Amino acid sequence: MGVKKKRDMQVAALTVCHQDLETLRSFADVEGRNLASLLLQCAQLTDGVSQIHYVKQIVPFLEKIDKNGACDPMVRSCFSILAGIYLSLSLKNPLKKVLASSLNGLPEFCLAEAIYSFTFRLEQELNTTGVYSYRKVFDNLSSCMESFNLGRASVDNLLKSVLHFLQKSLVEILEENRKFAGNHIVQTQLMNDLLVGIRVSVMLIQKVQSFQGNLWKTSNSPIWQSMCRLLSIFTKFLSDDDLLQTIQSTSGLAVILFVKTMFHPSEKIPDLISSVLLRSVDCTSVPEWFVSSCESLCCASLPASALLFLCQGTLAMLDWQDGSMGLRGEALLLDTAHVLFTLSSQIKEATLEMFLSRILASWTNSAMHVLESSSSGLKDSLSGNSGIAQRLLEYVYTHWEHPLDSLRHQTKIIFKNLLQMHQLTAEGADSVSDPFFLELTGNLLRLEWHIKGKYTCLGCLVESIGIEHILAVDKTIPSQILEVMGDQSLVPYASDLLETMFKNHKNRLKSQTLNSAWIDQWHETWVSPLLFVLCEGHLDQKSYLIDYYLPKLLNYSPESLKYMVQILQASIDAKTGSCNSRGALGALVACLRTARAHGHLQSATDAWENLVSSARIKQGLIHQHCQVRIDTLGLLCESNRSTEIVSTEEMQWIHFFITYNLNSQSPGVRQQICSLLKKLFCRIQESSQVLYKLEQSKSNHELENESRKQHPSVSLQQYKKFMSSICDSLFEALFPGSSYSTRFSALTILVSIAEVFPVQEDGVQTVYQLSQDIDAGRFQALLECFTSTFEEVKTLAFDLLMKLSKTAVHLQDSEKLEGLFQAALELSTSPKPYDCVTASYLLNFLIWQDALPSSLPAYLTQQIACEGGDKSAAVVEKNALVVIKCLMENLEEEVSRAENSLLQAAAAFPMYGRVHCITGALRKLPLNSLHLVSEWRPVVEQLISLSYRLSTVVSPVIQSSSPEGLVPMDTDSESASRLQMILNEIQPRDTNDYFNQAKILKECDNFNLEDLTVSVLTLDTSAEVKGKEVKTCDVTAQMVLVCCWRSMKEVALLLGTLCQFLPIQSVPESSDGLLTVEQVKEIGDYFKQHLLQSRHRGAFELAYTGFVKLTEILNRCPDVSLHKLPEQWLWSVLEEIKCSDPSSKLCATRRSAGIPFYIQALLASEPKKGKMDLLKITMKELISLAGPTDDSQSTIPQVHALNILRALFRDTRLGENIIPYVADGAKAAILGFTSPVWAVRNSSTLLFSSLITRIFGVKRGKDELSKTNRMTGRQFFSRFPELYPFLLNQLETVANKVDSDVGEPDRHPSMFLLLLVLERLYPSPMDGTSSALSLAPFIPFIMRCGHSPVYRSREMAARALVPFVMLDQIPKTIQTLLATLPNCTDQCFRQNHIHGTLLQVFHLLQAYSDSRHRTNSEFQQELTDITVCTKAKLWLAKRQNPCLVTRAVYIDILFLLTCCLDKPPQGQQPVLESLGFWEEVRGIISGSELITGFPCTSKVPGLSQYLQSLTKLAIAAVWAAEAKAGEHPGGVPISLSQLLESSFPEVRLLTLEALLERLPSVACGSEEKGLQPLLCSMGEKFLRLAMKENCPECFCKILKILHCLDPVEWLPQTEHCVHLTPREFLSWTMDIASNERFEIQSVALRLASKVVAHHLQAHEESRHSIAPELKRWVRLVVLSCGDHLPTESRLAAAHVLTSTTPLFLTNPQPPLELQDTLALWRCVLNLLQSEEQVIRDAATETVTTAMSQENTCQSTEFAFCQVDASIALALALAVLCDLLQQWDQLAPGLPILLGWLLGEGDEPVVCVESTDQVEDDHLFEKAEVNFWAEPLMFVKHLYEHLLSLLSKTGWRPPRPDWLCHLRRTLSEQRQLLAQLFRELPPAAEFRKTVEFGRLRVQEERTLAGLRLLASLAGQEGDPQLLGLREPLQRRVGGPSREQKGC
Repeated sequence: MGVKKKRDMQVAALTVCHQDLETLRSFADVEGRNLASLLLQCAQLTDGVSQIHYVKQIVPFLEKIDKNGACDPMVRSCFSILAGIYLSLSLKNPLKKVLASSLNGLPEFCLAEAIYSFTFRLEQELNTTGVYSYRKVFDNLSSCMESFNLGRASVDNLLKSVLHFLQKSLVEILEENRKFAGNHIVQTQLMNDLLVGIRVSVMLIQKVQSFQGNLWKTSNSPIWQSMCRLLSIFTKFLSDDDLLQTIQSTSGLAVILFVKTMFHPSEKIPDLISSVLLRSVDCTSVPEWFVSSCESLCCASLPASALLFLCQGTLAMLDWQDGSMGLRGEALLLDTAHVLFTLSSQIKEATLEMFLSRILASWTNSAMHVLESSSSGLKDSLSGNSGIAQRLLEYVYTHWEHPLDSLRHQTKIIFKNLLQMHQLTAEGADSVSDPFFLELTGNLLRLEWHIKGKYTCLGCLVESIGIEHILAVDKTIPSQILEVMGDQSLVPYASDLLETMFKNHKNRLKSQTLNSAWIDQWHETWVSPLLFVLCEGHLDQKSYLIDYYLPKLLNYSPESLKYMVQILQASIDAKTGSCNSRGALGALVACLRTARAHGHLQSATDAWENLVSSARIKQGLIHQHCQVRIDTLGLLCESNRSTEIVSTEEMQWIHFFITYNLNSQSPGVRQQICSLLKKLFCRIQESSQVLYKLEQSKSNHELENESRKQHPSVSLQQYKKFMSSICDSLFEALFPGSSYSTRFSALTILVSIAEVFPVQEDGVQTVYQLSQDIDAGRFQALLECFTSTFEEVKTLAFDLLMKLSKTAVHLQDSEKLEGLFQAALELSTSPKPYDCVTASYLLNFLIWQDALPSSLPAYLTQQIACEGGDKSAAVVEKNALVVIKCLMENLEEEVSRAENSLLQAAAAFPMYGRVHCITGALRKLPLNSLHLVSEWRPVVEQLISLSYRLSTVVSPVIQSSSPEGLVPMDTDSESASRLQMILNEIQPRDTNDYFNQAKILKECDNFNLEDLTVSVLTLDTSAEVKGKEVKTCDVTAQMVLVCCWRSMKEVALLLGTLCQFLPIQSVPESSDGLLTVEQVKEIGDYFKQHLLQSRHRGAFELAYTGFVKLTEILNRCPDVSLHKLPEQWLWSVLEEIKCSDPSSKLCATRRSAGIPFYIQALLASEPKKGKMDLLKITMKELISLAGPTDDSQSTIPQVHALNILRALFRDTRLGENIIPYVADGAKAAILGFTSPVWAVRNSSTLLFSSLITRIFGVKRGKDELSKTNRMTGRQFFSRFPELYPFLLNQLETVANKVDSDVGEPDRHPSMFLLLLVLERLYPSPMDGTSSALSLAPFIPFIMRCGHSPVYRSREMAARALVPFVMLDQIPKTIQTLLATLPNCTDQCFRQNHIHGTLLQVFHLLQAYSDSRHRTNSEFQQELTDITVCTKAKLWLAKRQNPCLVTRAVYIDILFLLTCCLDKPPQGQQPVLESLGFWEEVRGIISGSELITGFPCTSKVPGLSQYLQSLTKLAIAAVWAAEAKAGEHPGGVPISLSQLLESSFPEVRLLTLEALLERLPSVACGSEEKGLQPLLCSMGEKFLRLAMKENCPECFCKILKILHCLDPVEWLPQTEHCVHLTPREFLSWTMDIASNERFEIQSVALRLASKVVAHHLQAHEESRHSIAPELKRWVRLVVLSCGDHLPTESRLAAAHVLTSTTPLFLTNPQPPLELQDTLALWRCVLNLLQSEEQVIRDAATETVTTAMSQENTCQSTEFAFCQVDASIALALALAVLCDLLQQWDQLAPGLPILLGWLLGEGDEPVVCVESTDQVEDDHLFEKAEVNFWAEPLMFVKHLYEHLLSLLSKTGWRPPRPDWLCHLRRTLSEQRQLLAQLFRELPPAAEFRKTVEFGRLRVQEERTLAGLRLLASLAGQEGDPQLLGLREPLQRRVGGPSREQKGC
């Protein structure tokens, strides 16, 4: 990268007209020493920067002449020419400012002449005519008045002319704008000119001196008359909604400024403006000129927007400083506030809301200025408790979570200013004790933390009153804020608040304490909670803390780093971390990384020498937690100094990291790795430039004297070696079979290297060149990356090849080029979609490398010559043209065939691949600057024509009503007639012409559909035509459909690309464009037809993509006929939708298919800065159509309207412009849900779902009612006020009829939608006292909805009620609801009513119990009161209540009360006991069916629910009795044993789950004393249950409980209980693990493993007696590790292996046979290569356990460390090899390990034969694929460890013949592989990718085996093996010529 040069300043040169140039020449002297000579020399220069130097010499030159010289004609002419130059320069030209600045310093004696000259020239400018020339005059007037004395004086002299010009120009521009209505491009320019004109008018009043007097203020003065006319113009602009709002806004400023300037006396100005704002102008008391000029301001119908902009002008243009306007000004200020508050409830348009928020913020600023010297009355009116302040607070609370960022920012300013206003009114009172601040603080802290506005307001409050008061209220606030930082949407707000708080706290502590003791308190408050979260928090929370909070903390307090390091270092060994936790090491590394990146570490050496050891760094680089690895890498790569030298240790660690971290499945981790490494490479490049300079600037002798510094050349050499070794590792990662993630990472890093170290052609020194390390093998490896099924890999490989120098590309072999080109053509017609992508990249590569084969047809290349310009670009263009012509020729032939037989095309030559390759070639070209335009024009024309033909062939399938299963063609009339019958049967009610007649194929194709089955399955008689040959293949309906929709997709993308990038001809027959206007219109009609008629989603979605490109071009097109097209198309389709013509081809099913996409594209491309007229009109039309109607003919238009509205509300590009229509959309959706037509209800539901998302945000979690997806009632109804009366009326209607006594109950389907909206609203304590939008009126109606006869509606009503009731009102509401329940003596009651009421009580109680802390005495008392009320209606839980459903809910309420009141506050009697609650509960259980049984066996409604509720209560009673057994002995009505014996599985299951929950606490000894013996004594019970249980879920729980219990206590009882010996029980368990369902298998396997371990540990002497069981157990474990099994089974196997590792895997005296032990080890290795991260992590735990045993901890350097699966694979093999040596089992173990190395006996012949069938695979049929495992990586690690083991031990095989036999076998296999390679076609890596890849993997395995055997035999020097000594993964190139048979 080198040292960046400063960018040269570009300045446009000034020019002088010919006449002025001649004048200068006539005055210039010979010596060139006068002013004319100076200007002449300046004018003759062409460089603007040089001219600046001459301009700066003008004034010094004039200062030298005498006073009389100013009258010299030469000086006068020069001044005139200077004025002309100044006025000719553009506004932004730096020369203009330099000239003005210079002329400001003119000597006084020159001023008169200069002013005269400038006045004369400016007067000429003001005579300019032509609307489009006015902008230049505006700019000149503006620059004259802006810091330019001569200009201002000239404008002053010409004031009358300037005012006349402004008046004339503004009127003419407005008139011109109206002429071009609809032409957005011209209108935008004219609107900008108009805006500048108004701003110049405002500047004129502010800057010109003449307006400061009163002489011009007479009615007959021309200036006065012009001012009146301008004021009249601005008033009209103010109310003209056709103008941009910025123009209206500026006009508001101008109106107030003009009135302020013209009105007399000035003291009455506030009164006049107040009357205007309040719409109460008395025309008799105001001047006549005001009435005539501002007539619209005097009427009461002033628009809200005009009023808003007048308020803005009032605040901006009047002087509010120092109370200069007196009491009238104060009254105006208050009136303005009231007007703004009124407007805030009326304005809903997003842009006006933005203006309003800014104006309110401006009002608070003005109020603060006035308060500094105001009357006491105003202070009372603006204090914190005043009405205005409360209205401001309400505005803040309503808008602090507004979707617009800028509006939220304004609310922050308003709130901050409000606090300052209150402090100004309080006049020095103590802020901390101020009641206003106390109440405000309490209210804010009571809010939930998910409210974003809370953070902003708390931050402002901290700045105003300090942090101590807030911490005194709740000292855990820092921890609470850290807790919410796991939510990304809250992180920026939370981190900003924390920063404000800790800064304020530190400053206050420092000011209060003299010594440094305060820092400990500060650390305890702010740093300690952070460190806890970094060690123990969840992943997202820690990541956000490190990214947002930690840098702020360290930047403010760098000294805190030492404290962090001390705390974390002390706990590293205790908190090692895991896959789910960083541990202390992760936290330490994160802190150090942040510190180094922000410059808080002096150097890298400080980091690992003083703060963290080298061993810890290596542990971090391979830690199991991905973020620890990333942070450690960041610590090495990031530095605040970009030129910091990279140390040797850093390079070694980076190399170590790359070895094990390329294969990361997480895209985020991969992205971070590549980004950090790129930073490192940039450091190397920039520091190398410094080293080169250092090397050149210092002699060797000087450098040797600096003993502590390394010689620059040494560092540079280290850099070069390091970069070369990194590239070696990255290219090695491209080995055959490497995973997608490995290839992606390696290629991304290589691309970064190529970018950071580019090819230098100018001789600049660079430390590394990637091209120098590219050989033929690596080039081939990059080419083979094109065969990846992942397009990202193809893209990266292509980009990398393009960045290499020409010498690095090895493409000299013409035969190879021919093979590549033919392979690309073949792939472009493959039925597999990803093959055509490969073909596209391959063709583009050949095009750009100028490597097309010479065998291309000569006629394609003739007459194409490179003409001028960039030669290389022309060559690329020529190549692309040749390839596109070739592809088009093939495509044309294939389209002709497809016109005869679409089935043949689908099977043999699907055409979409050709089109994809053409589009790919075009996209790489600069289509707007082509050289060979004449050659391209016919090609483009033919391409468009060909696209239409292809679309015509495939569109019938796409446009049919059932495209997914239609094979619509046949060959003979008999078959066609049969097909016609089928088509008639399935024909929908539309007029698609395709269904009118079956298409008959021509006989010449000889294609027969006799075997077409009714189910349209595989066809065996399709033909694949190659020339004249016919070959059988399979065709399915899927193949036909894929061919058709992908062809449509590619045609759409091609046409979209042509429209987007090709230049359009400005006039017909011109040579400046490639697309004609007619072609663009035709393409538009094509998109319209297919979007409106296609039924297949894939087809119309991608047609939409192309159509969007077209509409964007049309909206920017200067051609009026094209510019108007989108509008015309929109009106056309809206008319077609409205007319509901039966002959219409619009699709009313499939969510209106492409129609919403069509309208979406037309509206979304409309310029956002305009008025969005198309959107407004369309939304009004659609909402009127979507409303309810009684006309059956309007049903289809209604469905279309609802579907289109759904699409528009989902479109994020429409942003806030769509929000004003949300309320009407919601009304349409809710009313549409009541329609009797299913289609309308369905579309209404979909629309409603989109609206919920648009209003409340995207749901980011599983919680249906997430706090982040809710709003306060005030916020919701303030944004959508129309919905308040609508929802209330609808709810009232529903509630009044929901429990009607008359006839059949009305179920009101709209209730469902109403409750869905309402349950997302909640009241806020900040809502204030205003009841206008209160939620209270909704509550009684929601309660009555709970009486609905629909169960689901009652549930929803209960949930919806909860947020509506304030927290402190819940107890009272619950008691009220309980009081409405009937007594047992009542005769008439409805169970639906009871159920709805009980559900409401239950949900309210649940919300209340979750919200308060348990020890709160008030909370306990309120719950006690509720319990008393509950006891009064206890009959509802007993048999007196015949309904099981209501009984269940009442019992649920009782259970919830037991949970809330189970632990009383310390020192108090248990509430439940004192109330006799448990006695009542025991009575309920005693009298229940759990004891007595059910009288009938048939299913009763609610039985399951009732049993579950009752069981939970019974279990709670049992636990309570057990806990009190010691103090109050007494029985319970039912025991756990009785519950387990229940005949109902629901009862047994809940009981077992309750026991399982208590077992972990029993194991750790934290449970009550009575529970452990209870559970342990039940072992016998569980054994009996296990034998007879027939419910799978219960059986699974029983096995889990047995697994959790100690076998010592229950296993000896098996013979007594279940008549099975322990050994037989083990066999029974393994039978279960072999035959049952997967979830039971997993538990049974764990149980069997525990029993096996118990047998071996308890009976070591008789272990041989269970040898058969051990072998069976091993087989069971092996079978459980299969890739085809569910995750749960493999996880169980991994956990079993981990728990038995010390016993079986690492035991110094293994109890199993070697083969079985190695089989278990192979299981571990297989699980480490699983595609699922969770399984790899579990297997890594096994390896970690294995490494941590006493006899294995020396095998690796990572014992007792948490490592990642990538290195765990290598470590496992290292431990295994060490164990083989310890066991002295090398001889029997080596053959097994060699089998692993060779692929466990995979036959290469079988391997290849199986791949021969790949071509016949059916589309979409996919086998299990592991995208993470890399077979050759396993081979590499195994080979390296076996080689190390053999060389270390010197072991030799006992029988030489064994070695010879194995070598012979491998040699034969190698020869067979060579033969198979020879049989492959040329470019087999592309044509036969799968076979080629498998053979390559098998080849590498074979070579590794041969190398290992050569090492064993001591024959490394054998000539036959010399080719095998190359390291395994360096063989990244293709097979040798010998292997290919070349």
